[in-house]
Amino acid sequence: MAATDWRLEGEWIKNCTCAFGCPCDFNALPTQGYCKGMVGMRITKGHFEGTRLDGLFFAATVEFPGALHEGNGKMQPIVDERATPEQRQALFDIFSGKHSAEGTLFHILSLIVTTIHDPVFAPFEFSFDKDGRVAKLVVKGVLETEVEPIKNPVTGAPHRIQVVMPEGFEHRAAEVASSNIRSTGAIKFETKGTHSSLAKVVQTPDGVAA
Repeated sequence: MAATDWRLEGEWIKNCTCAFGCPCDFNALPTQGYCKGMVGMRITKGHFEGTRLDGLFFAATVEFPGALHEGNGKMQPIVDERATPEQRQALFDIFSGKHSAEGTLFHILSLIVTTIHDPVFAPFEFSFDKDGRVAKLVVKGVLETEVEPIKNPVTGAPHRIQVVMPEGFEHRAAEVASSNIRSTGAIKFETKGTHSSLAKVVQTPDGVAA
């Protein structure tokens, strides 16, 4: 068990350039052979030791030349400008993976990301409806992404599908949806109608608690 006391509880978005169903969740290769994407979170309740993190947002854009487990990834952290210096440091301490047990999300990221671009501190626009499969995250000048339900190709009706991962290191269950992404920061890419996962998560030093 990691010695540091921290916890992030909140709403989680993962959007990427792959087809619906995120091959990474199935230990399969990325749809196009590479992965570009983003993650974002609204922390409804959180802390790192004595520093409260409630109400803050963070995101990151990522780029991997092949499958994620092969490494050589690049990442740009994006942090809510409202975070105090202490809160910013607390988030970076969590992101570093040094305060997480082996095999947990942030520890794994620390192993597969080799280049970290300078962080961006900016205001966030964020909305999230997991059951409705609708979400939006905007950091102007850096990242914009919108999520909507997958549509039936014949009827146009919303299509619903979930991924359940009892031993997942990112989440336990997620709604699968469709995303558009426009990333204009250090990692540039644009997608339309590609994969999205929406989940409510609780991350701790020992991994996903819920």
